[in-house]
Amino acid sequence: MSDTNKNGYILRITHDYWLDQVFNIKKYYSGVMRAFEVGTPILLVKKTDVGDSFIGYGLVSKVERLWEMTPEDEKYSRDNNWKCCLSFNDLSKFNKPYPIKESILKDDPRKGKLLHAAMIKAEQINEIINTAISY
Repeated sequence: MSDTNKNGYILRITHDYWLDQVFNIKKYYSGVMRAFEVGTPILLVKKTDVGDSFIGYGLVSKVERLWEMTPEDEKYSRDNNWKCCLSFNDLSKFNKPYPIKESILKDDPRKGKLLHAAMIKAEQINEIINTAISY
């Protein structure tokens, strides 16, 4: 992903099996509604042995609400209390998790669960991605 000029969101992945799912099928099912649209940058976060860390990123290629999903995806989403599905053409995983406490968001008052679905500015996204790639 080249530098973005769009604000984006941080989305948490809470379980290892969802981590595998997100990167294998390039879909993130969300229980939180935001102004997701095609081209929205997403930073993925997961708790690691060094604390909450950025683990990857991508640009949304498709947004599906419950009524737009296949019957199977709709059932899967309803069973897990999810509201939409974000698809990605390309999803990149960082070689090494980049701890939030070492990033430009280290002093952000939003921590842990409060970072889930938090909007962040395009400049912050670009800096986090560029630093995480070389971390």
